[in-house]
Amino acid sequence: MFGKVGVVVMATIATSKYTEDWLPVVGIQNGLIELQNHMKVTGVKIVPRNIFILDADAQNNVLISLKNFYNMIDFEFWLVVADRPVDISVYLSQLQLLYNNTQSPVIRKLINQDIQKGNTFMSNNIVDTEYYILFKDKNIDAIQKKIRLLINGLAGCGLSASQTSNDDLRVILDNFLNGGQTTEFGTVLPI
Repeated sequence: MFGKVGVVVMATIATSKYTEDWLPVVGIQNGLIELQNHMKVTGVKIVPRNIFILDADAQNNVLISLKNFYNMIDFEFWLVVADRPVDISVYLSQLQLLYNNTQSPVIRKLINQDIQKGNTFMSNNIVDTEYYILFKDKNIDAIQKKIRLLINGLAGCGLSASQTSNDDLRVILDNFLNGGQTTEFGTVLPI
């Protein structure tokens, strides 16, 4: 149907107000997102490395290795960057205990400065940026082979990687569904 300005207007009937009802996700387990069509989404989490502190030749070697690595991948994949909130509340609590148990005014001043800096981080919603390569497949053996290929290929580029965990996949979905906004509420279960 066309609207007044020539734009297609589609009437949609919302059958559910819950996101879970329209997502094709069945569950997350064993580092895999299982979809309704029995495909599984998984991948690797890459440990960040600042190559810009290396000399120019080392930087070029890493970039060339990454180019060759990406050209070697013969399956569909997604490069995903996700922000994970950083929670340093336990660290701040430990600093506060240390501050309370320290008698030296000089050391107390240093600890207090660390506490203030930590509180600044907490109030500014500091996040840790994480990098992933994700793919989908139905066959578990093919999935394991692809994960090994990705981990070994990234190691050849000087990068460390590991298979995504359930928590990693939840963070990625949360970032996607909430537009990067962090949620601070728990799961609501129907009674």
